[in-house]
Amino acid sequence: MTVIYPSPIFGPVHSRRLGVSLGINLLPADGKVCSFDCIYCECGFNADHRARQPMPTRQEVREALEAKLLDMQKNGPAPDVLTFAGNGEPTLHPHFPEIIADTLELRDLYFPEAKVSVLSNATMILKPSIREALAKVDNNILKLDTIDSDYIHLTDRPVGNYSVEDIIKNMKAFKGKCIVQTMFMKGTYKDKDVDNTSDRFVLPWLEKVKEIAPNQVMIYTIDRETPAHGLQKATHEELDRIGELVREAGIPCSVSY
Repeated sequence: MTVIYPSPIFGPVHSRRLGVSLGINLLPADGKVCSFDCIYCECGFNADHRARQPMPTRQEVREALEAKLLDMQKNGPAPDVLTFAGNGEPTLHPHFPEIIADTLELRDLYFPEAKVSVLSNATMILKPSIREALAKVDNNILKLDTIDSDYIHLTDRPVGNYSVEDIIKNMKAFKGKCIVQTMFMKGTYKDKDVDNTSDRFVLPWLEKVKEIAPNQVMIYTIDRETPAHGLQKATHEELDRIGELVREAGIPCSVSY
């Protein structure tokens, strides 16, 4: 079943990777806005879920977030993390840097122990203002499914120009203050193999991860229904093997099955 999230606040939900997570969705409540069109996206294909409503304003986000934090302070549960996610790419919001500043301020006021996380596909980190905003959050989680350009265009399907070399260069600019998140999967799409668990994909990816030198790597596989049929989960053994290679390189790695 396709998941379209309410906007601007949803949850809290229990995240496989982050704990009790209060979601912040900067995209419209009725559809997707994304610079990728991933074949495995739980929100479905972009063309099938075009948004008609506007993005929430900075003020709407701030007011809704403060109201929810007040409620959680009074009634629980305490959030482990405030997570920017939802119906697409959060950094596409025109006031993303200002919203990050507001969120950090409210977090410090109501739940100073909570982390602020951003789940991003990294397409917007070429913009200095976006990099500066992401550098301020606790968990700057950036997608890098592979470094193979053909595979990226087959599975992540970037909208507009996309250079994986430029993305990697800008990931390095965080000087370790980032988390690399990678989806591993198997199966076929349009009669093409989408298995990126083999050394052909993993070893070049690992070399670039070492260059980026993130403070953590998160590897995961398909968890919910996907818009493309024919996709399969990577096995526990495959994910564990990749996780061990990352740890052998001296980088902490979490594995979500």
